[in-house]
Amino acid sequence: MGWHELPLVIFTVLTQCAVGAFILLGALILMGRLESTSLRRLNRQMLFIWVLMGLAFAASTLHLGTPLRAPNALLRLGGSWLSNEIFLGSLFFALGGFFWLLTLLGMGKPLLRRILLGIAMLVGVAFVFATIRVYMIPTVPTWDTPYTPIAFLLTSVIGGALLAHLLLNVSGQGQLARLLPWLGGLAIALALGTSVAQAMSLASIQTAIQSAADLVPHFQGLLLIRMTLLATVLALWLFALRNVRHQPLALGASFALLLVAEMLGRNLFYNLHMTVGL
Repeated sequence: MGWHELPLVIFTVLTQCAVGAFILLGALILMGRLESTSLRRLNRQMLFIWVLMGLAFAASTLHLGTPLRAPNALLRLGGSWLSNEIFLGSLFFALGGFFWLLTLLGMGKPLLRRILLGIAMLVGVAFVFATIRVYMIPTVPTWDTPYTPIAFLLTSVIGGALLAHLLLNVSGQGQLARLLPWLGGLAIALALGTSVAQAMSLASIQTAIQSAADLVPHFQGLLLIRMTLLATVLALWLFALRNVRHQPLALGASFALLLVAEMLGRNLFYNLHMTVGL
């Protein structure tokens, strides 16, 4: 198994985790669960979301061969899901980052900031949808299945919930994260189940010259490693809930392992690429 699409692996996984965390934290903010002082403490920690977005977009330019080609990706805006993805991702980065900066500096009216936050959250959802549509290609039968949107959405949910929990905990707002482990645990269970189902479906995808089941050597072993990592992520997450003293460390380790698991899974996805027809 090669890592020839590593820039795209990094881009899709990091952006989906960042968008998921921003939406979940944004929901708490819009529901009024955070006072102004608490919001400022959380907002400082939300810088990590924008660091992830920056790293993701930096990695994506490497896929183009040279960063100077990046503007060309927008040439077919509205007519290409790839162009839409880049535009919506950049717009989310700009709107969300602007909201973060206004909140950090205490500028702008609260209503204006809430409207900006809501718009950024909607753009984030559209960005994830556009990313999914990029890979729903009829001539690539291993990608054009329900497992692609399920996998991408679950990355956003699991990564978003875990990252949101970590940021809330570090900012001293851990009591607001009570539902996040339940959401993440359910999403991990779904990820494990759908991974097995997808592996079983590969045998039915074949052309006259190749079978999807033969595309990745040791696919089952690599999938087992990913599933073990996801189970470890959940175990560490649950450990963090029962050990307040070590919570930040356990949550941080859990998120790091999740990134490894999701990048392994996403690389398997890219290595399953095959085409049919002319």
